[in-house]
Amino acid sequence: MNCITVPLYRAAHGRTGDKGDRSNISVIAWHTDLFALLVEQITPEAVAAQFRHRSPSCVQRFVLPRLQAMNFVLDAVLDGGVNDALNLDAHGKALSFLLLELPIDVPDHLQHLLAGPSGSP
Repeated sequence: MNCITVPLYRAAHGRTGDKGDRSNISVIAWHTDLFALLVEQITPEAVAAQFRHRSPSCVQRFVLPRLQAMNFVLDAVLDGGVNDALNLDAHGKALSFLLLELPIDVPDHLQHLLAGPSGSP
């Protein structure tokens, strides 16, 4: 089986929220047939590695199969939260974009479901 490697945003979109020093990031598959692939590859360990520079103390994943979505909760990634952080993105709204850059491997038979122009990484 041949695969191509693409950024996650070709297979899913995301949304970010925050509460204190905790960020939650939802990942929603563009197509139901891509969901199993995302569950297999977008693990708490993969997310923790993608955010290693933010040093999350814990990464939890909640799988929502009826929505073809997952919600990731990352603790201690917002520099203390809105009232304490000096960074420009104290709410962590841009963190979904960082997660959507995560590379995933997509087999031939699912590549036609990817968003964006075919052949572009």
